[in-house]
Amino acid sequence: MKTLKDILYKVAIDALNGATDKAVRQLHFDSRKIEPNDVFVAIRGSVSDGHDYIEKAIELGATAVICDVFPEVLHQKVTYVRVKDTNAALAYMAANFYDNPSQKLKLVGITGTNGKTTIASLLYQLFKKAGFKVGLISTVKILVDDTEFKATHTTPDSLTINYYLDAMNAAGVEYCFMEVSSHGIHQKRTEALHFVGGVFTNLSHDHLDYHPTFAEYRDVKKSFFDFLPKTAFALSNADDKNGVVMLQNTKAIKRTYALKTYADYKALILENQLSGLLLKINDNEVWVKLIGTFNAYNLLAIYGTAVELGLESLEVLRLLSELESVSGRFQFIVSAQNITAIVDYAHTPDALENVLNTINDVRTQNEQLITVVGCGGNRDKAKRPIMGGIASEKSDKAILTSDNPRDEEPETIIAEMEAGVAPQNFKNILVITDRKQAIKTACQLAQPNDIILIAGKGHETYQEIKGVRHDFDDMKIVKETLEQLGK
Repeated sequence: MKTLKDILYKVAIDALNGATDKAVRQLHFDSRKIEPNDVFVAIRGSVSDGHDYIEKAIELGATAVICDVFPEVLHQKVTYVRVKDTNAALAYMAANFYDNPSQKLKLVGITGTNGKTTIASLLYQLFKKAGFKVGLISTVKILVDDTEFKATHTTPDSLTINYYLDAMNAAGVEYCFMEVSSHGIHQKRTEALHFVGGVFTNLSHDHLDYHPTFAEYRDVKKSFFDFLPKTAFALSNADDKNGVVMLQNTKAIKRTYALKTYADYKALILENQLSGLLLKINDNEVWVKLIGTFNAYNLLAIYGTAVELGLESLEVLRLLSELESVSGRFQFIVSAQNITAIVDYAHTPDALENVLNTINDVRTQNEQLITVVGCGGNRDKAKRPIMGGIASEKSDKAILTSDNPRDEEPETIIAEMEAGVAPQNFKNILVITDRKQAIKTACQLAQPNDIILIAGKGHETYQEIKGVRHDFDDMKIVKETLEQLGK
């Protein structure tokens, strides 16, 4: 069993009151989970402050408290450790508690606005096909080789990350691919992890409900690369104007990928069809099952990562050709009457535009493109009119509807989306608040050969309304509706 002294290694301590030779059963930042001989870490969150629950944690048996301000009353049998940043302290303590599991495998972090889930998930798929034991920490799920666990955040808290990395060590996992969100970086969840590589996808309008400015959002992403060790690689999208910014101060080996500019890993789209892409990657052609320019970037990032990790380039191309699309990422079905229904997670202006451009690039224009889209409640409001404008501009018919309204009124969110629709495009839109009815209406409007895009929720199988999650699966609903209509 670890002692408090063991798990405080590398933690920047400002003041200490009490002994550090105590045995530690577990550490928690949720006071409700505390049991005797546990350590409680008081985290200041956006909703509640862990410092308000120190007394409760002690009542439940906490023998040590990590905080940034000592409470007024100090219990004699409790050890108090004052630190500058409890988030950073938790990161190092969690890593120490689980014997620094990130150092015992090859951990690669993927960050950026769009593409994180696809790249991380397909890297997992590729390395599995190559015969390795692999781990995945993503928005969609956590995988410890073949064992699946439910994911709750894009980047989990430090304790959860290290718990699963430790499980991966026990399972003999050699590589782990992990989504790294701006929230996760900012809240120091990745602080004490050892990465062998980092990948930057792109940067566009997102999370400005959390980050006060776009510059801060960019700089938080950049800080991930700033702290990569010199033995790691930093692979960045050179076609993104922020790609070079990510590499400015990194000590890691700098690598780039691009479709338009000079880069270490270069690709050319030779064919783009609904059935797939023909790519020329570094002078070799490969046919892949994914479609669209955005997926060409994702596949190039995957190729570069695999080669940087030591896989043979021609073998990587062979494996790329076998990859299947990720749940909720341009996932499509074709009905009996040849109606194509696509479900995609696109929930940012950039992602929505990418998906619509991809569809418009491969369609013949003899068919309708019907888009069903909403925006989430209690999130970045500035993107709502932009997304309404994009959907109405790039679709023949756009149905504005609910996403996860959370604590907001759906009608208010939709009205803010409508505000971005240009006057000439008002004839292209319908407003249907009920998402299920919006999807059904799209199916009723669709004729043979038409294309339906259902954007915003992707892999999610719930709709969050007033704090309650209701079962809701876009793909399931569109599939059932098309079958019921005989389409």
